[in-house]
Amino acid sequence: MGTVLITGGHAGIGFTASQEIASRLRLDLVLAGRSPERMERAAGQLNAGGAAKVVLLPLDVSSLGSVRSASAQLTAMLDRGEIAPLQAIVCNAGGQFRGPISYSADGYEDTFATNHLGHFLLVNLLLDRLVPNGRVVFTASGTHDPDTADGRMVGKVAEPNALALANDGRNGAKPLSGGVRYSTSKLCTMLFAYELDRRLRATGSSVASIAFDPGSIPETGLLRTMPKPVQWLAKTRGMKFMMRRMGVTQGSVDFSGTSLGRVATAPDFASASGHYLQSNDGHLIEQRSSVLSYDTAKAAQLWTDSEALVHLQPNERPATLTEAARSRVV
Repeated sequence: MGTVLITGGHAGIGFTASQEIASRLRLDLVLAGRSPERMERAAGQLNAGGAAKVVLLPLDVSSLGSVRSASAQLTAMLDRGEIAPLQAIVCNAGGQFRGPISYSADGYEDTFATNHLGHFLLVNLLLDRLVPNGRVVFTASGTHDPDTADGRMVGKVAEPNALALANDGRNGAKPLSGGVRYSTSKLCTMLFAYELDRRLRATGSSVASIAFDPGSIPETGLLRTMPKPVQWLAKTRGMKFMMRRMGVTQGSVDFSGTSLGRVATAPDFASASGHYLQSNDGHLIEQRSSVLSYDTAKAAQLWTDSEALVHLQPNERPATLTEAARSRVV
């Protein structure tokens, strides 16, 4: 028996993934999120089957202080044997922030803070607690690829410069559009997932780093900052048909969520580290991601700048990656 930590596992595809993990795979769950009421309702439903233990962990991924506090709580639970050893970290929580630009408690642009920086810190703090053959799974998005319909629809990615993205719109500068902020944050997710895989492989670690694209799913809360008419229109059969004809990757809460749960835990994906898996029209397939996502120099720079932005301390750096950090030539 093992434990899976999942951010945003109480709603949308995250909840379906949690059901797959707890009910079918019978692994214990740590639901990490910032809505205690919603997490308690989700835990009640997951506990109804009685197949697995479900623990709630307060976590706002946009807040570095919250990430550190949650990581410390989880580490303490593992040390006390209150939960089974950590088998997987599923970085699933995320958001789009349309309208006027906003900033996190740490002063960083909300989209970048939520979709990249919080999970970057969380993974670094907990990587050493993963069991051999454990997994880190990132909920990515096809919007990161400007050469696809997904990327063209939301907004072509900007340069994945962590320092610029974190401070977007500061000092009177014109901010990026909400769509571009989102697609670029997801490009950073891809760069991080691949760079983590390279560093893990450099040390001979058996831990896997996998990127998973659930496809476009308007039924999730991702569009909650969009105008109500836009949210309604996105869910209509006509709009979904048009999006499919345009080549937009189509996911669903049920299939994409179940697939996320399987990617995080099922033996079928034990050798999928460094791969990009995509849910599209009821099929889970391996895809090539964008050309930019394979840029090793940009990935290494993103990692270095992200360490600075989250103020990663020497004692917080995972021992799992120490050898890679010394030997890697950038």
